[in-house]
Amino acid sequence: MTTARHSWLQRISAIASLDDDNRRVLFAYVRGAADAVGRDEAARALGIPRSTASFHLDRLVKDGVLQVEFRKSSDKAGPGSGRPAKLYRPAMDEVGASVPERQYDLAGDLMATAITRSLKGELPVRDALLDVAGRKGQEAGRPGDFLGALADLGYEPMADDAGGYRLLNCPFHRLSQDHEEVVCAMNGAFLKGAATASGLSADNVLPEPGPGHCCARIGSLEPGPKT
Repeated sequence: MTTARHSWLQRISAIASLDDDNRRVLFAYVRGAADAVGRDEAARALGIPRSTASFHLDRLVKDGVLQVEFRKSSDKAGPGSGRPAKLYRPAMDEVGASVPERQYDLAGDLMATAITRSLKGELPVRDALLDVAGRKGQEAGRPGDFLGALADLGYEPMADDAGGYRLLNCPFHRLSQDHEEVVCAMNGAFLKGAATASGLSADNVLPEPGPGHCCARIGSLEPGPKT
């Protein structure tokens, strides 16, 4: 079962795919199985025709909820049993999305990693959080396409009249309501890391507190110093 991060559009598509009773039950069955599941096994377990199981399993694959593998299955015997069987396993361990996009899993990962480092005595927890967020932001950067990276993360960058970009969405919105100082500092460090990894100056990430948008804005897309 993969733990890779899926794009917002992939997650929206997955939720739309599960707006069907058969597909929801099939996903639950495959997700709870100890191993990859064949069409015959799924059909028998759920008491539905094989053709119905096959159709919905393949639709779940198309929508990114399941993935396929081919190998010999102990479920088959007799002529043709030596051929690899088409088996299904989860492509996502859970399916969730929000509109607008939020990144609470990312925030939790950053904070947990920072606390772990602090408990080991490496850094005070705030310093650890800023360091962890900056490093994670560097992983999210995209050389030559900072705005594309921001859009994929859910920031919704929009050109403003000052020649920069306002970030219309805060991916950490609910957390920032009760923990503004901590979350906005973490967010700023993350954005600066993403900016530098994208080839820009970290100084282009500017604070912009206020309701209805992210607590930071992008001053320009001016390249950072070469290293």
